[in-house]
Amino acid sequence: MEAILYIALFAPLVGSLFGIPFASKQKLISVGIFASLMLGFSFLASALLFVHTLQGGVVKVILMDWIGAGGLYIPFGFLVDSVSATMIFVVTLVSLCVHIYSIGYMSHDKSFNRFFIYLSAFVFSMLILVMSDNFAGLFIGWEGVGLCSWMLIGFWYERDSASFAANEAFIMNRIADLGMLLGIFLIYWTFGTLSYEEVLSSVYEAPKGILIAIGILLFVGAMGKSAQFPLHTWLADAMEGPTPVSALIHAATMVTAGVYLVIRANPLYTMIPEIGFLIASLGAFVALFAATMALVNKDLKRIIAYSTLSQLGYMFVAAGLEAYWIALFHLATHAFFKSLLFLGAGNVMHAMHDKLDISKMGALYRPLKITAILMILASIALAGIYPFSGFFSKDKILEAAFGSGAYILWGILLLGAFLTAFYSFRLIMLVFFGEKKHEEEHPYEAYPYMLYAMLPLGILAVFAGFFEPTFHHFVTQTLPDFSANLESQTIWNLIFLTSFVALSGIAFAVLKYKKGGFSSKWQETFIYQLLSHQYYIPMLYDRLFIQNYIRLAKVAWLIDKCVVDFVVDMIARFLNSSGESMQWIQGGNLSKMLKIMFFGVVVLLLLVLIFFVCMEAVWTTF
Repeated sequence: MEAILYIALFAPLVGSLFGIPFASKQKLISVGIFASLMLGFSFLASALLFVHTLQGGVVKVILMDWIGAGGLYIPFGFLVDSVSATMIFVVTLVSLCVHIYSIGYMSHDKSFNRFFIYLSAFVFSMLILVMSDNFAGLFIGWEGVGLCSWMLIGFWYERDSASFAANEAFIMNRIADLGMLLGIFLIYWTFGTLSYEEVLSSVYEAPKGILIAIGILLFVGAMGKSAQFPLHTWLADAMEGPTPVSALIHAATMVTAGVYLVIRANPLYTMIPEIGFLIASLGAFVALFAATMALVNKDLKRIIAYSTLSQLGYMFVAAGLEAYWIALFHLATHAFFKSLLFLGAGNVMHAMHDKLDISKMGALYRPLKITAILMILASIALAGIYPFSGFFSKDKILEAAFGSGAYILWGILLLGAFLTAFYSFRLIMLVFFGEKKHEEEHPYEAYPYMLYAMLPLGILAVFAGFFEPTFHHFVTQTLPDFSANLESQTIWNLIFLTSFVALSGIAFAVLKYKKGGFSSKWQETFIYQLLSHQYYIPMLYDRLFIQNYIRLAKVAWLIDKCVVDFVVDMIARFLNSSGESMQWIQGGNLSKMLKIMFFGVVVLLLLVLIFFVCMEAVWTTF
């Protein structure tokens, strides 16, 4: 199994390295095909590892020694258990579909080759993150996905908006990663190792204050990667990147890393339930907070991005309430229908020549029938309607909140379920069934192979939830079991209530937008303006941080120009003028040069004499 693990891990890296010599050359379809082929090998190897762990096996390998200094020993080690096997299966499956889809989506882009180099490197970094057996290796992958996301979000760097979005994501994550790095330092200082197995088996003996500090610092890192409030603004702006990148970031890679970290460190968070409840409370807030912003947004991709932010909140609620396996289950099901939504949005964008305003679309069902059906299926799964996959995982989170006595969190999540259903079908109605408001005469469907790449995601979005019992048994080999401890009747009541709320949200959206939607007066209200401006948080950040930073940079520039440059220029002028004034010494007149040399020798002898006289005087004195 060791060889299979290395194939799963390094095949995407090979696909990335293959394209580097062609990075600046004209499009070579072979670069995209080879990268997709390598992802295919990685997926097959991941599937074999998944089957192996499903049968109770665990794979541990050490590639090489990495750091050995004093008492610090960190190998390049990898671990595949039920948690990491689930993650690599989801990551490679979604990535394979995205790679194949991208061959068509990016077919007319001048930087086609460079795109696949970045995309495969992104997948490789995520696999390093989830397969590492220690916190240092996780951090390497963590920074790798941060770097690759910067390159991919800012892929069209000639656009100022893309460059700003890439820098925003990078800087936000660097702020959060400082907290995570401090947490890793504290782990080593406390336990003397960074190995998951040794650290997480020793948390029961460590002082609780230290555990709380470690738990908070690690979660700060998770807040950045998973875009939790107040480090959330980069996620929607990251839509400036190509749509396949959005599908990969939001479904299976970067933003799920924070949830994975909390799940992986579950023994730590089990020991500090107060921090866990804080995580759950923030998750519930973000679930509702993001859903409200999606209600009024008109940007096709940003609506789906806010949906991701909201669903990450659901995952953190489950993880914070110690329902770790449920959080992982929702992470997996969400990956399928969210990537499907983004890829469907890419098809709509191509048909609309990259226009994103859903209020200016409409009547796209007939020309984009297959895309519409797939996006409707994904939206039903996102809304949590039986028997789609989102129903099983989201319903389990609501049960966990109710069974844990967190009734306020449960109520917030229930309201979030209504809003999710509403904004999901608001998008569907405005894009596919509303009155035609665009000028495109012949919107066209995507290439057939792009639709085939979306098909596995559509199937899993519908049927993945039925594997819940098997998944539960599988991941609880590694994760602690969680049961809501509710009576059967109570569970059924919760299911019916949640389903009724979600169906009401869908029905309200369909009926409202079938009649043309809300009146223009709604857009003039304070609530609409508040939501459409994202609660004015980006504006606050701009004035509080960006503008003040610009002012500070201008002051630093003036200091550099008026002080530093002035001093350097004065030194240069002095040396230049002194050189010009002394050039007569090397004038070529031999007699004059001999006189100067004689004068110099006399001066040196006088200086030596003075030195010895002074030393004699000092010696006599003492």
